Amino acid sequence: MRFVWIIINAAIWTSFFGLIGIFASLFESNKGKILGHCAKLWGKFILFFTGVKYSVNGLENLDSKGCYIFACNHASGYDIPLAFAGLPYWLISIAKIELKSIFILGWVMNTAGHIFVDRKRSDNALAALEKSKKSLIKNPRSILLFPEGTRTLDGNLGTFKKGGLMLSVDTGIPIVPVGLVGTYGMLKKGTWTFKNQPLEIRVGHPINPKIFSNKNKNDLAKNIKNEVEALLNREDEN
Repeated sequence: MRFVWIIINAAIWTSFFGLIGIFASLFESNKGKILGHCAKLWGKFILFFTGVKYSVNGLENLDSKGCYIFACNHASGYDIPLAFAGLPYWLISIAKIELKSIFILGWVMNTAGHIFVDRKRSDNALAALEKSKKSLIKNPRSILLFPEGTRTLDGNLGTFKKGGLMLSVDTGIPIVPVGLVGTYGMLKKGTWTFKNQPLEIRVGHPINPKIFSNKNKNDLAKNIKNEVEALLNREDEN
């Protein structure tokens, strides 16, 4: 029953904040910003109404008025509302194209300017990232990115893909490694079991993209993975 409520809760707030945001965005000059605020409230309401408590550590590492590419581990469906709720920035995400076809959600995400990537077709994915690069240069925003590309099945950090991370090199937007702690144990991929427990967002230090280039982009992915892994393993020190 708890899992059913999670689904219903997500559907309710996705529809509520999505439709309000789309209507309000008709009257804004900076398209997508209102929907960005709605996404934060969406994440907070989903967590609150499922009784999930969370904390955020490391925001002092960032400029409150800056733009960043937040590179996070992906362990659970709760990663997304947690990130939107806890990171106080105008966020758009790099998401799988399958989400675009979901009723209301796809409409809202497209209107908000989220980046859809077809993981099965590399040519389409590259074209989407190129289009996004031009948009970000023209209208800087922060990006929520899960470089693994999918949720982990065993709780271990997977290989980080370089595509989305290269937006940092192309746009000059710093990458911030982020560790999302506790979400894997709460709701694992492919299960119906929900285990409520406190969650934590661990924010690392921004990484200047100028130290990387197209020639060493593989090093960029490895570097970011190591930084995220260090943030996650910090738990073992407590």
